[in-house]
Amino acid sequence: QVQLVESGGGSVQAGGSLRLSCAASRYTYSNYCMGWFRQAPGKEREEVATISRGDGTTTYADSVKGRFTISRDNAKNTLYLQMDSLKPEDTAMYYCAARTLLCGGTWEQWHYWGQGTQVTVSP
Repeated sequence: QVQLVESGGGSVQAGGSLRLSCAASRYTYSNYCMGWFRQAPGKEREEVATISRGDGTTTYADSVKGRFTISRDNAKNTLYLQMDSLKPEDTAMYYCAARTLLCGGTWEQWHYWGQGTQVTVSP
């Protein structure tokens, strides 16, 4: 069982930055693809960014490309999401997730989830 705990959310004005962190409990953290998802009220949960367990290949949603950066520190069992040039439409609950071995699939196919951290961007 992997336990994930997010931190770093908060309120910021448009154009500002936030850095989210996700601490994982399991020593085999490096065996998992890791990702960030978000869900705004009344909307479907959407994938924001993923990073593979091997060579660290990253993927990004089109809406965040060039503004967000996902990274992982396997030695510290920690995942990060650097969010720059934030927009009001980035407002959502952000979730850290882990998927055994390979990245991909719909959000329902990810195996482990954190409790979420709220990000609010004001105009």
